Amino acid sequence: MNGTWRRLGTAVGFALLEHARNRFALVLVLFYIPLWLSLESWFVARKPASFMLRATGRTVTVDGNHLTMISGAINTVTLIVGFMMFMTTFKSLAFDRRLAFAGYPRVHLLVAKVAAMTLAAALIAAYATAVVHCYWAPVRPGLLTAGLFTAAVAYGGIGILLGSFLRNELEGMFLIIMISLLDTMLQNPISNPEASKDGVHLLPEYGPTQVSMAAGFTHAVPYRQLLLGPAWFAAMWLLGTAAFHLRTRDHRPRRRTHRPAGRPVD
Repeated sequence: MNGTWRRLGTAVGFALLEHARNRFALVLVLFYIPLWLSLESWFVARKPASFMLRATGRTVTVDGNHLTMISGAINTVTLIVGFMMFMTTFKSLAFDRRLAFAGYPRVHLLVAKVAAMTLAAALIAAYATAVVHCYWAPVRPGLLTAGLFTAAVAYGGIGILLGSFLRNELEGMFLIIMISLLDTMLQNPISNPEASKDGVHLLPEYGPTQVSMAAGFTHAVPYRQLLLGPAWFAAMWLLGTAAFHLRTRDHRPRRRTHRPAGRPVD
């Protein structure tokens, strides 16, 4: 048991070190989040926006500027965490393959990535909530952090899947950017007046968006929607695990040991 925890701790340390070396992601966290939210606060009109909030089953009318900031916060955390998990999975794959060939448990490597992602997602979600709070006070800031966290882990799972499956760095970055932008646009009632239509609930950001909007403007706690982001992560993680096992398998043909022929019977 001690050996298991020691190997897991070592793997978590390597995963956190990979994130710490990703200076571009750190710059995005520190500067891109406040810059993007500040631009939305300055340039988006403060007009009333009415939409059906499915989490509560009611039509709400809110400040369109604040609504756009929530969508912007979700977009930033999904882009950053998805990008971080894709890069750390993609770049460490060759090293992970060597560790797996040497007998290091693959499960430890995958769990370490999840542990590092969970910590990073929690810190980034809390930071984005703090930036939002600099401009206006959400009704339930703690629930807003939870909503942003579930969005981050959903796209963290997508990043792990793409990092384990794709063989080109540019492809993964392009897919994460496009998926996050399209998802955010379709969930935002301002950019998409039909955001309450059937079908949007199948997208990764649906649950986190509903939770975040409920946190920003109501006192409701949409427990069911809170589970949708982690559910997306679980599905992506399972697919990523299968791809990771395929990419880290030893495909070299095994050497056959030939037994010496027995002595002929007289």
